[in-house]
Amino acid sequence: MTRLTPEELEAARDRLVPDVVADGLHVLFCGINPGLMTAATGHHFARPGNRFWPVLHLSGFTPRLLKPSEQGELLSYGLGITNVVARASARADELSAEEYREGGRLLAEKVARLKPRWLAVVGVTAYRAAFDDKKAGVGPQERTIGASRVWVLPNPSGLNAHWTAATMAEEFARLRVAAEQG
Repeated sequence: MTRLTPEELEAARDRLVPDVVADGLHVLFCGINPGLMTAATGHHFARPGNRFWPVLHLSGFTPRLLKPSEQGELLSYGLGITNVVARASARADELSAEEYREGGRLLAEKVARLKPRWLAVVGVTAYRAAFDDKKAGVGPQERTIGASRVWVLPNPSGLNAHWTAATMAEEFARLRVAAEQG
């Protein structure tokens, strides 16, 4: 991966990153918001310490470890990626409560339009803020958006030390099994 300078990363602040989506996906993964590395490269979960791509493979969603630059291949597996908040920032704590709420509203509209079987929000804190559900935990949720079910997954950021790649892969695999069952 090309090394970006601090100036190049900072220049990516507030950029929007296109979703990787299609109608009728098995699972639409939803990050919190793009980080600066993602915004600078245009590839979701691009920061080297982020465990999304390894965990996606370890859990059986993909037959091999994909690079962020191969994100378009997800569609062939019935998978996609979007974000709760569209604008890029260095850290999720730079987002306001209003941005999360508005992001949740827009995400619900997107899910209603695209009709994925499952919406998988990666990050329980983001899910709680976006959908005003203070008691939500990791796992399947009672909430549905149209016919789409909702699952909250652990945040794959390298900063989330509560979850190892192996324990995250177990939770992702639980979702994979549910998605395969319909």
